[in-house]
Amino acid sequence: MTLTKNHKAGTMANQAALIPIYTTKGDADAFLQYPYLFNRSGDWIGFVTPNREVYSVHGEFVGTLTNDPRIVGKRVTDGTKPHLTPPPTPKRVRPPTSVPLAPMMPELNYSLIDVLLDEPEKLHTLDGGEFREDMD
Repeated sequence: MTLTKNHKAGTMANQAALIPIYTTKGDADAFLQYPYLFNRSGDWIGFVTPNREVYSVHGEFVGTLTNDPRIVGKRVTDGTKPHLTPPPTPKRVRPPTSVPLAPMMPELNYSLIDVLLDEPEKLHTLDGGEFREDMD
């Protein structure tokens, strides 16, 4: 009986560590297990810095994590953000089957976009995207 309780507590702790990242429409399209970002399938798609900057798995700047939480980026970028070395590749996670409803999302001003809605290709898995290594 004790083993079962500990197992359940461990499972719940792992799921609690996954924070849903919402779109402006209110869908949970990503999950954060700091510093890693995962898609709905549990595949690694990016990482977050302590300053809440979001980068792709290849170290390209994508946007910023807001308090909502959602990922926003500038509509027009100047390319001044440095390329970062990604952290070690994490293990795949198992996202929860249900998540809390999204909070009310304020409208974004015209200079910002919702990355998960408007440019989801920026957050892709290691085997996707324009910066992946070519196969010989």
